[in-house]
Amino acid sequence: MIKLTQQFPTNPEMQLWQTRDLHDAPVVQELLHRFPHDILHVQNTRMGIPVVWIKRETLLNAIRFLRHAPKPFVMLYDLHATDERLRTHRHGLPASEFTMFYHLLSIERNSDVILKIPLMESDLKMPSITGEFPNANWYEREVWDMLGIHFDGHPHLIRILMPRNWTGHPLRKEYPARATEFEPFMLDEMRQDEDALDTWFSSWLWPISVFDGINNPENEEINYYYPTSDLVTGPDIIFFWVARMIMAGYEYKGDMPFKNVYFTGIVRDKLGRKMSKSLGNSPDPLELIDKYGADGVRMGMMLAAPAGNDILFDDALCEQGRNFNNKIWNAFRLVKGWEVADIAQPEYARLATEWFESMLAKTAAEVADLFGKYRLSEALMAVYKLFWDEFSSWYLEMIKPAYGQPIDKATYEKTLGFFDNLLKLLHPFMPFITEELWQHIYDRKEGESLMVQQLNIPTACNEIIVKEFEVVKEVIGGIRTIRLQKNIAQKETLELQVVGVNPVATFNPVITKLCNLSSIEAVENKADGSGSFMVGTTEYAIPLGNLINTEEELAKLEADLKYQEGFLQSVLKKLSNEKFVSKAPANVIDMERKKQADAESKIASLKESIAALKK
Repeated sequence: MIKLTQQFPTNPEMQLWQTRDLHDAPVVQELLHRFPHDILHVQNTRMGIPVVWIKRETLLNAIRFLRHAPKPFVMLYDLHATDERLRTHRHGLPASEFTMFYHLLSIERNSDVILKIPLMESDLKMPSITGEFPNANWYEREVWDMLGIHFDGHPHLIRILMPRNWTGHPLRKEYPARATEFEPFMLDEMRQDEDALDTWFSSWLWPISVFDGINNPENEEINYYYPTSDLVTGPDIIFFWVARMIMAGYEYKGDMPFKNVYFTGIVRDKLGRKMSKSLGNSPDPLELIDKYGADGVRMGMMLAAPAGNDILFDDALCEQGRNFNNKIWNAFRLVKGWEVADIAQPEYARLATEWFESMLAKTAAEVADLFGKYRLSEALMAVYKLFWDEFSSWYLEMIKPAYGQPIDKATYEKTLGFFDNLLKLLHPFMPFITEELWQHIYDRKEGESLMVQQLNIPTACNEIIVKEFEVVKEVIGGIRTIRLQKNIAQKETLELQVVGVNPVATFNPVITKLCNLSSIEAVENKADGSGSFMVGTTEYAIPLGNLINTEEELAKLEADLKYQEGFLQSVLKKLSNEKFVSKAPANVIDMERKKQADAESKIASLKESIAALKK
């Protein structure tokens, strides 16, 4: 509990609760650098998440930038709006009668960012982001339903919570909020279901009666199978069925009928109603399977259904599952399409196989742990990320031979082994495509099936190589960002300079291949006119020479310098305030001094780059 006192700054709990300046958050810096003229305000927050106000016209570009940036923000965590017409204290925030916000999450960064867009009542329109995030379909419909904000480009903008014939938008300030303001509401005459007693009474005895344990109490089957291990059911019938089966088990068998109960979520329609035969709101599963495939439907539903959480059904879930199926199939076609030759294994391929072997072992251990905890959707997500991000996006890219060239036999055999184990990890969730591809990866004997195979993945994980490769990803991302920012074609060969000691020199062959580098050199000072970036405490530079437009680059650097100098002045103002320094906790002071040091370092680097370009 936070205790309010007059000694506000000295209360440690309140200090943690106060607003935080998040200007120096990496994602904020990236947005400011990419959209310097479209950022309206960076808001101080109490939740520790960067909040950036942007222009409505910039939203789609900003979403795409974050969605496809190095260490991208791959999840739309939330999207909503507020009616702020009665708000009087805005504390320097942009003028806004209605405010939209978009909460994005990056799994690789383990961080969040919130984008806010100010709107006026006379112009309540937003572009739909369903093209980038399919799950925005529901969120945007809810915002339109509740607040009347229209989303241009939405595929099916209809009510999702209120009935189709409802008038008005319930979360607007002018909407009536008292029951006395509505017309009288009457329920239809209620009656008890005549079949309820028989149905539920017979269900009590299911664990016993399924093995004829009532009529033949000591038969071989019931003695073997009773009690069982797990029951899978929905949370809505805990009292009607689960609890009564337990009571009946103790009454008639003297033992519990099962050891564990796994409660699935309830699948609901777009209005939040439980799907049922009486409402007729259930989709036809055969039509879904015909459109998205059985594995697509299974995978999409499981990925969106953490244990116990309800699912608002949408075809987009199944579409996501189908897309993953396509990813697996395309990866298989790529690997099986390579020509194999008995040639020496390149160093970059050896490093790639060593790294992925550790990633596979690490993920297999994680999945085993999650299965033991019945966290099935999280287990699926772990394998999904391993296949999509690590195997397809990184590993296959690293080992892929040059156009028209064969792959070495050692790397190819390792890759087939990895693919085999990945199919085994995916099989519980996606049985059909995994069985089909497993049959074609190697020549199989008659009657062999993936269903009965043992998963034998080495448990040894080289944590050092896994951590080093995360740094390598950032280095590669930094080089690709410079290419993008400077409009340098991929075919142009670049040099990479490492200022000081190269922490990932082991992976130089991988970086060279993926970034089309001519050399990687450790230097004491970077070359004049270089494009540079930081990974941790190490600076990397790319000599640009005649590859860039000097005038445009100068303008960008000078704008960035102006911002950094302004930011430094704000930090220095805080540190020169005696009351702030004397009363603020030590960790807060240390953070401000770190901001000062970082800003001074960036300013020095920017001035150096500007001076080099002006020569």
